[in-house]
Amino acid sequence: MENYWTSIKPINGLRHFVLVNETKEKGHIIFLMVSVLDSEINLTATYEELINSGNWCEGWINLPKLQSITEDYFDYKSSKKEEGIDEIFINEDSLFNIS
Repeated sequence: MENYWTSIKPINGLRHFVLVNETKEKGHIIFLMVSVLDSEINLTATYEELINSGNWCEGWINLPKLQSITEDYFDYKSSKKEEGIDEIFINEDSLFNIS
């Protein structure tokens, strides 16, 4: 599975994400995705969402700055933080586990 992903539509104003954790819940593979630029912007996605939804491209697409960081990001940062994942725990087998 590719570790680097580009969202077709901005998520809280950002589009480049890394897959940092993979877990299984109720028989489904769940991925924790974190923005490359701001770890406060993170989400979970199923394998089906990443591969079949048409909302993600594998790898990082080279985008102009105004497309990779939109005004929505500045609005998000200046507004009250949305409910999300407060802490990120990395599995021992994660590519991003450096301990």
